[in-house]
Amino acid sequence: MIPEGIAYGGDYNPEQWPEEVWAEDVRLMREAGVNMVSVNIFAWALLEPSEGAYDFERLDRILALLHENGIAADLATPTAAPPAWFFRKHPDALPVDRDGRRLSYGSRQTFCPSSPAYRDAALRIARALGERYADHPALAMWHVHNEYGVPVSACYCDSCAAHFRRWLETTYGGVDGVNEAWGTAFWGQHYTSLEQIDPPRTAATVGNPGQALDYKRFADATMRENFVAERDILHRLSPGIPVTTNFMTALSQCDSVDYWAWGREVDIVTNDHYLITDGRRTHVNLAMAADLTRSVAGGAPWILLEHSTSGVNWQPRNPAKAPGQMARNSLAHVARGSEGAMFFQWRQSRRGAEKFHSAMVPHGGTDTRVWREVVELGASLDSLNTVRGTRTQADVAVLWDWHSWWAQNLDWRPSEDHDARERADAFYEALYDRHLTVDFAHPEADLSTYPLVVVPALYLMTEAAGRNLRQYVENGGTLVVSYFSGIVDEHDAVHPGAYPGALRDVLGLTVEEFSPLLPGQSVPVTGPDGSELTGDVWTEFVVPRGAETVWTYGDGLTAGHPAVTRNRHGAGTAWYVSTRLAAQGLDALLGWAAEDARLPARADLPRDVEVVRRNGEAGSYVFVVNHTASEAKVPLDAAGTELLTGERASGRLAVPAGAVRVVRLDG
Repeated sequence: MIPEGIAYGGDYNPEQWPEEVWAEDVRLMREAGVNMVSVNIFAWALLEPSEGAYDFERLDRILALLHENGIAADLATPTAAPPAWFFRKHPDALPVDRDGRRLSYGSRQTFCPSSPAYRDAALRIARALGERYADHPALAMWHVHNEYGVPVSACYCDSCAAHFRRWLETTYGGVDGVNEAWGTAFWGQHYTSLEQIDPPRTAATVGNPGQALDYKRFADATMRENFVAERDILHRLSPGIPVTTNFMTALSQCDSVDYWAWGREVDIVTNDHYLITDGRRTHVNLAMAADLTRSVAGGAPWILLEHSTSGVNWQPRNPAKAPGQMARNSLAHVARGSEGAMFFQWRQSRRGAEKFHSAMVPHGGTDTRVWREVVELGASLDSLNTVRGTRTQADVAVLWDWHSWWAQNLDWRPSEDHDARERADAFYEALYDRHLTVDFAHPEADLSTYPLVVVPALYLMTEAAGRNLRQYVENGGTLVVSYFSGIVDEHDAVHPGAYPGALRDVLGLTVEEFSPLLPGQSVPVTGPDGSELTGDVWTEFVVPRGAETVWTYGDGLTAGHPAVTRNRHGAGTAWYVSTRLAAQGLDALLGWAAEDARLPARADLPRDVEVVRRNGEAGSYVFVVNHTASEAKVPLDAAGTELLTGERASGRLAVPAGAVRVVRLDG
């Protein structure tokens, strides 16, 4: 069973170490408070040294040792790393890139997802593991594969071409449906048979965008088919044991997976998160990834299955985490719904590509700051066991759709400077700075519980999503939409009529023409009181059709046209911004929208101090995460007990610089 408290541990790779180290490992795990580790993720070649010849002796001893020491196992199927012998026998199972180059063996996750030989071999090893360990007392959870979509998500070989044609047949019912969806009348691309269709390999110029979008869907669906096939075997052999795979929801780290679809297939959502240390506020991206993961889980608790104790090894520059940052990062995930704080990895490797990636037991051993912080964190997490089962309370919904992201990132859009991910980041950061906790939502999801819904960049929007937003506003909701949203349908076909097709009615306007700006250009945006904001990257010729103009372009081709509008629609309000506003402008825009939504201003909370609440039958918990270098004082709604120190708390809670406090409120 999954540990009753907060899961704490990391990827454990004892096969990298002599067996005499194992006893020291479990002794240190007990000292640190570790209660679960992930094992066997990359051990296929050791478990099956030749085809059909299994050797489970090492894994038997590892699992027995863990169980004897009270440590649960998140047991992986090692199907992310097929053995060398497999590729010698099946060289056509290696993936082919868009340029027709077959990649070589020698890394990880380098195989064709459509390969029949790979799938057969993967299901055999999954079945063998399930048959052997289904009833093992150490088994807490099955961990299928590893980080689907990283680094290979799509292959362009002949096996994938045949599989793609079968997928098209199932999706469209035949070649006529494909021609209609892709608009193949353009550039003479009409097909008379599915057999004429290949993957979107490198061509002389831009290919068909409908085909490219569908190939992304196909590649994602193929990876998911592989997961489901393994999952179903494990469900059958070990009923009641949850099956998962580790996601990477941070938007910059995996852009090939539709996690809305994947979240419906796993028994419990788990996620890997690593800080992108590029000079930005890394804790904001952490919060965003945690909120997105919780949302993919449908609001249910989830598990942080990997993050780093300190620096990683794969960025151009890999700084260490500051003292206290590891615990702060871990507890920030817990605040936003995680019921685990797991790491890659337990013991830092001496060899291999990730030997400079930090670990719970670093190269320097136990006489190090990292180890001392690992032990301290274990004690802190132990004091939070009662948080388990509670749910994070959100204020606002942000709409996000991976299909829209895929479509917008295809070639030949109005401006390569418009980046959906950047807009999502910017709007999220503005909401974060207003101390509003965010749920992400699919565009067709029920939005009725949210007073405010934000659409930072939704180029692709189905008619159903458009109706959903219209109904949301009619029923009293407040909607904020950013430019280049609602433009095309699910096939990347422009909605009939004026832009923004799916959103015209609810926004009360049309857009006659896009007018992207050149690099370095900006435009003033002026308010009725003469105040001024600045926009860049994008402008539009907006024509109000019932909407009121709030801010106006003061210069450039669009001078005099509305830049920001507000439309009363039914019982609610819809805002539209047609340029890229910087932080100051977004804060102003969201401030007005928050007033419409009757959301509290929370102006008394300091910047970079998170206040997040988890509620449930176990009680109500307030997490305060102080990312600043100064003590912060935060007002509490009620008195309670601070769980990390055991002290009583009421009135204004003092949180030391860089620290976290968790108050269980009375009542």
